[in-house]
Amino acid sequence: MSLLQVQNLVVEFPHRRGTLRALDDISFDIAPGEVLGVVGESGAGKSLTGAAIIGLLEPPGRIASGQILLEGQRIDNLPHEAMRHIRGRKIGAIFQDPLTSLNPLYSIGRQLIETIQTHLPVDAGEARRRAIGLLEDTGISAAAERMDQFPHQFSGGMRQRVVIALALAAEPKLIVADEPTTALDVSIQAQIIQLLKRICRDRGAAVMLITHDMGVIAETCDRVAVMYAGRIAEIGPVHHVVNEPAHPYTDGLMAAIPDILQDRERLNQIEGSMPRLNAIPLGCAYNPRCSRVFDRCKVERPGLMAAGATRAACWLHDASARGGT
Repeated sequence: MSLLQVQNLVVEFPHRRGTLRALDDISFDIAPGEVLGVVGESGAGKSLTGAAIIGLLEPPGRIASGQILLEGQRIDNLPHEAMRHIRGRKIGAIFQDPLTSLNPLYSIGRQLIETIQTHLPVDAGEARRRAIGLLEDTGISAAAERMDQFPHQFSGGMRQRVVIALALAAEPKLIVADEPTTALDVSIQAQIIQLLKRICRDRGAAVMLITHDMGVIAETCDRVAVMYAGRIAEIGPVHHVVNEPAHPYTDGLMAAIPDILQDRERLNQIEGSMPRLNAIPLGCAYNPRCSRVFDRCKVERPGLMAAGATRAACWLHDASARGGT
């Protein structure tokens, strides 16, 4: 059974000239212990999907239709206080900038202990022991001594480890990690990714890893969803999506990754840019940038369809379109 199910999710932003649809009919699921990567350019809707799941959509953004289920329970229509409890207890969140998750006025230990006692029925002594254990699990040495230190006394990589410890404090079933390594040095990035993988494997937690880095996806995830202009362009096992991309957009993303084995003067790039929400073209949103576009792409929007080992929203994989490139 799936731990998380996102079904036909639509997120809209009303404004004075009408309504902008930022997420358009998004559906996917995540199994217990699975790492699902969500990748795409800036503006694709990755972070918005994560915010909708954890109940932190910025007003006036709203879920217009569809539903989100966690362990079979619908959570997208819960009152604020009920969702706040689930966000701490069942869903942990890790954000790009650890300083947005940490209170600069409280010691690391106090923040961990308060989080643990808010969600778990333990006394202060047990909460402190758990907090020290979490810091040790996330690779912070001399954890007992560092409990009394403040966020500014930690490096960026160490602060992100503290945020991971906070996200794990209430033993959640799902962790939503939104660009958790972007602000870190490359060597620290690798350590944080390995840490996430190990902890989730040991604890059986599922992870939704949001990133723009296909290298991180290839290294970390079991499956990957490629997003473009508020929709899923392709979803499937990471090995197949990376090595045999079925959507021209995924193909372009993979071709843009530098290859040390090839001698090239210039990197490949996808011409053009992601469309604005108020200027998404008819048909397939990717059609103005696609090198394999044909007439149907410009008038009819494709849904996800079988494409070998993955599913892709591309008319190239529809029986009636084959041969019409």
